[in-house]
Formats: sequence, structure tokens, C-alpha cells
Amino acid sequence: MKKILLIEDNENIRDNTAEILELSGYTVITAEDGKIGVQKALDQKPDLIICDIMMPILDGYGVLHAVQKNDAIKNTPFIFLTAKTERSDFRKGMELGADDYITKPFTGAELLTAVESRLKKHEQLKQELSSGITGTNPTLQPGGGLNALEELIQGRNVNKYKKKQLIYSEGNHPNRLYYLIKGKVKACRYNDEGKGLVTELYSSGDFLGHVALLEGTPYKDTAEVLEDSELTIIPKEEFDELIHKNPEVANKFIRLLASNVSEKEKQLLSLAYNSLRKKVADALLTMLHKFGKPSEDNFIIDINRESLATIAGTATESLIRTLSDFRNEKLVDMVEGGIIILNQKKLETLAN
Repeated sequence: MKKILLIEDNENIRDNTAEILELSGYTVITAEDGKIGVQKALDQKPDLIICDIMMPILDGYGVLHAVQKNDAIKNTPFIFLTAKTERSDFRKGMELGADDYITKPFTGAELLTAVESRLKKHEQLKQELSSGITGTNPTLQPGGGLNALEELIQGRNVNKYKKKQLIYSEGNHPNRLYYLIKGKVKACRYNDEGKGLVTELYSSGDFLGHVALLEGTPYKDTAEVLEDSELTIIPKEEFDELIHKNPEVANKFIRLLASNVSEKEKQLLSLAYNSLRKKVADALLTMLHKFGKPSEDNFIIDINRESLATIAGTATESLIRTLSDFRNEKLVDMVEGGIIILNQKKLETLAN
């Protein structure tokens, strides 16, 4: 019997949806908010997650982010349950990795069709991946899958990098894949005048340098350590061999590349059309979503103003003035140079 986790803060919708699923033969676990939902997902390991977007404490996007950052549940099919129907909302969810959307109000038939479709596709994918790697290196056969990638990471020397130390530089040719065990890293592109724009942020569990390796091109940005970090280095030859022999690993990096393209499109739109206040708000939220933890209250964004300005795509002086305005408006607070977000919802809905 398949197990479904339903995360919904509206009691009536939660009870009615759970009843429909239970009458159809599913075991249903319910959670009234995102924070509780993430914990139940870790404890219960459901076969599928249905999650509302607009919730207190932790919204649906935060739940999806937390799920995908945990190896034990990151491949669980994920369906958003939402009253939002704007194309931008759908796109945001799909870019983050959601598998489907169900819009409110919905019928029982719509709900069950979406659930059955997602569970069926997930089973098919698992079977295809299992059959696709039969006959290859024993470490890559069924039972291995992404474990082969984990084995490639484990047992290697751990390199320690100090804050502001460069990992790789724009224009150099790649010959290794990096895996961030601990710490924070930014990737940045600079113009001829030395002004930079942050193109990517990396936290524990992320890979670095794979874009240039897969494209067969020099690095298009420079990776710099934001705080003391630990990385494992995988030689290019071993990474290439694993990509060619293991479809599941190849699929993982294809999704990373697709996500990278989507994020760059979003960043370009922001730079072109967003107001200064919106750019700064988005930079703060990016830091929160990338480095914060769902169970962590009053997360302190500990980053110098110059680096934060490169994430926002604005001048440092403009960023400082905007942060001062946000503080006066009780949206953020400053603690020993760090920034605490006091009103996440208002930052997310800030008028452009």
C-alpha cells in the first residue's frame, strides 16, 4: 500500500483530501504546516508528497527545498496543492523540482489522476534505470544507482579552503569535479573593470565545476570560498566514466544543468526589470533559502555587504541604503554585521 504525505494548513481541505486518498487505498500521513511536514517526511519516508504552497512557518517552496537537500527523501515525487494559478508560480515550482500541480478547487478525480500518474511514472523511471545499468561495472549495477556517485565521493582526501580562497578561476580549463562537504562558496563573473556578479551559490552537498566539465569549455566564472570550507576533488576521467556508464548519475547532472539555465534566465529578468528594493529582497531570500535550515529560527545571513551587493546585482552603497530602509520598516535586523530576516512573507511579496 502506497504511503502519501499530505501537508496542508487548512483543516477542512486536509481532512477531505485525506479521506479521498484513504478511500482509494492509500495510507495517508497528514501535517498541518511545512515544518512538521518535513519532519514527518524524514520519519515516514512516503512514496509521494502533496504539499500546499501558502502556509505559516515554512511555505511549500521551503518544504520542497528541504526535501531535495536530504538524500533520504530527495527523489520522492512532489505535487504542489495550491490556489495560485499564475504562470510564474507554476514555473517557479517546476524549476525548483516539483513534479506536478493541483489547483484549488479540485475534484476527487483530478486528485487521484495526478497521484496515480506521478506514482506510475516514478516506478517506470526506477525500472528503466535498473535495466539500463545491467551489465556494467559491478559498482554501477542495480542497488548502486546514485550510490555509485556516493562511492566516488567517499574515501577521498578532504581539501580545506580558507575564506576568500579561490577554488577555480574564469578562463582556466577544468580537470576535476568538486564536491562541497562543508561550508559556503560563491561563483562570480567579473567585467574588465573588476565589477562582479554572483552567478551561483553553493552549500554543503553541492557539486561545483560540473558545467564546464560537461560542456568541455573553460570555466565561465570564478569560485570563491565565503567561509572556511571542505571539498572533495574527483578527477575528470573518473567523473566522465561514471557519467557514460550510469544513466541515473547522468540524469542527475542533466537536471542540474537544466536548473542552472532556468536560474540564469530568472537572474537576467531580475537584473533587467526589478527595482532596487526587489533586487535586495531577492538577494536576502536567496541567501536564506540556500544556506538556512527549515528548523532554524532567526537565521543570520553572515556575508559582507560587497558580496551581498554582487548577489543583488547592485552597487554596495545602494545595497547599504536599502538595508537601512528595510531595517526601519522592521523587515530585517542587524546583529554584529549579520542580517536577520524578520518578515520573510513581506519580502517575498514586495512590490516591484
